Amino acid sequence: MGALDGLKVLDLTSMVSGPVAAMMLADQGARVIKVEPLVGEQMRHIGGKHNDVSPAFYSCNRGKESISLDLKSEEGKKILLELAADTDVFIQNFRPGAIERMGFGEDVLREINKKLIYVSISGFGESGPYSQKRVYDPVIQALSGATDIQMDRASGRPQMFRIILADKVTSLTAAQAISSALYVREKTGEGQHIRLSMLETMLSFFWPEGMAGLTYGDMEFDVTKLQGTQDLIYETQDRHITAGAISDKEWVGMCRALNREDLIEDPRFKTASDRFVNVEERKKITASEIKKWTSDEVLERLDTEGVPCAPLLTRMELMGHDQILANESIDKTDHDGFGQVRQARPAARFDKTPSEIAGPAPKLGEHGPSLLAELGYDAETIELLIENGRLKIGH
Repeated sequence: MGALDGLKVLDLTSMVSGPVAAMMLADQGARVIKVEPLVGEQMRHIGGKHNDVSPAFYSCNRGKESISLDLKSEEGKKILLELAADTDVFIQNFRPGAIERMGFGEDVLREINKKLIYVSISGFGESGPYSQKRVYDPVIQALSGATDIQMDRASGRPQMFRIILADKVTSLTAAQAISSALYVREKTGEGQHIRLSMLETMLSFFWPEGMAGLTYGDMEFDVTKLQGTQDLIYETQDRHITAGAISDKEWVGMCRALNREDLIEDPRFKTASDRFVNVEERKKITASEIKKWTSDEVLERLDTEGVPCAPLLTRMELMGHDQILANESIDKTDHDGFGQVRQARPAARFDKTPSEIAGPAPKLGEHGPSLLAELGYDAETIELLIENGRLKIGH
């Protein structure tokens, strides 16, 4: 039994930001019902498919039920409102104003469900010049400073994270906010409306160190001027590794591991502040020394001296790494039609209410008949909805 056992979630979201938030709630025991248009949400149509489900859609929507409705029809609207009447959390990520035009704004749902946690995820917020623009992850990376943070220091060319970062950070933020709202509801009995934008989520995520130069208005500075041209990636004789020394103790350990004890008392690197000011020179020296060793040799020496370090794993190497195996970090489950499916197991481990992956991602509309039956619809009415194109059952 998961921490959110007994909780019902209506997920009207698409792509990544909302679906992953709802997926996390499903992992923690909530019953998540994914409401999709008749053609299915956009993520279903991106990438190659296995058993008619793409890997990305599977990973964003595992453990959910799916109902596919024509929400422009009176029948579809009626069904959604019936589903919402006893739901705990309603999540949508349409552009601001769209859900109200559809007839499912907060005021409408609040009339039938006073305790509802209503969640609205947007790209840029609900007002301002960008509020009605279409948005995908790269647009948020562009506006949030991500491309500046990732800039190639040698060429000065901005770069993006090569993953859908903004969407997933928004998902994490949404799931945490929902948990807080549910806690408040337990104390007060009242639901509330949570609004969050991808842009503000990323600004908050980057701020602690990425925006350090903006923190004090009287001491504003361009943080890129103090960042070295190299990342903490070093080349050995056989592969790349990472190693970093922040504290004095770690710096001493690195010098000893690299047989460069002469650098311990070097005034350029004597204190953490000195090492920060002379970061580029320090990294160049470190890189030249690390390149003299094989990865196994230098990693063992660095470990012995207590210096944080690791090999740079490729994605294909992850499954066999000792630490990942020891943690049992990758869940492997056999599902009919899919064969063995691998997923990263839920990261938060509860000792009393463990999270688990409840099941595979649903086929489009797979649970429509059973959900309608729960609402009191008889088989004849359900069949008529299908025939009239108001409900779709995927295969």
